Amino acid sequence: MEAGRSGRVYLVGAGPGAADLLTLRAARLLARADIVFHDALVQPDVLALAPQARLVAVGKRSGRLSTAQQFINKQLVDAARQYGCVVRLKGGDPMLFGRAQEEIDALHQAGIGLEIVPGISAAFGASAEVGQSLTRRGMSRSVLFLTPAVGKGEVPHAWADATKDVDTLVLYMAGRQARDIADGLIAAGIPAGRPAMLVENASLPQQRMWPTTVGGLPDAAAQLAEGPALILVGEVYAECLPQALALPRLRHAAA
Repeated sequence: MEAGRSGRVYLVGAGPGAADLLTLRAARLLARADIVFHDALVQPDVLALAPQARLVAVGKRSGRLSTAQQFINKQLVDAARQYGCVVRLKGGDPMLFGRAQEEIDALHQAGIGLEIVPGISAAFGASAEVGQSLTRRGMSRSVLFLTPAVGKGEVPHAWADATKDVDTLVLYMAGRQARDIADGLIAAGIPAGRPAMLVENASLPQQRMWPTTVGGLPDAAAQLAEGPALILVGEVYAECLPQALALPRLRHAAA
């Protein structure tokens, strides 16, 4: 790259996991990227779409040692001053629980050009596999996307107040906090018997689903492996409780 010129950074959604759920724009950018900064949950099949690029893992996993956000911001700025096409690959959609704003602000402050490429959020990938609409007519007029993570100084279960008047609830990064989540929802007035679904590794061959209730979330979560998990809560999942007993728990199990 010529001295004094900067490349362009693309914040790209990697979707829920499966490589063939990427957008065409995302795939084309990966095919010409000089360097790719990717989350821990981005699948190898997705990274294989950028064989020419330098791959840099900047994974952030809840409860695990991960790359500091300020350091990621600096890496993006430095890379844009060295490379023409810089891809920041984020799981799901970069604008939903993807820490995108910190990176956007850092790039703007550094005068680096950027573009945001949407991706399929994990909530939509999980809903497609469950086969129940988030907004089923006559049952659900509202959907809340929520993360139960509590920051330093925040009141535990403060997030639960937002769930009281919502028809369908999607909790991200939630599987390993299932007991705390169940307690918070019940304390907020959500019935323990309200239907729920726990979905692990949505859209991937190793996907698993557990139909349960709010009160049963801890027992369902005890069966989780290491994959990312979402919790879906609402009356729209009432039919899943009897139906799922006859369905294979492992996606593509018959393949």
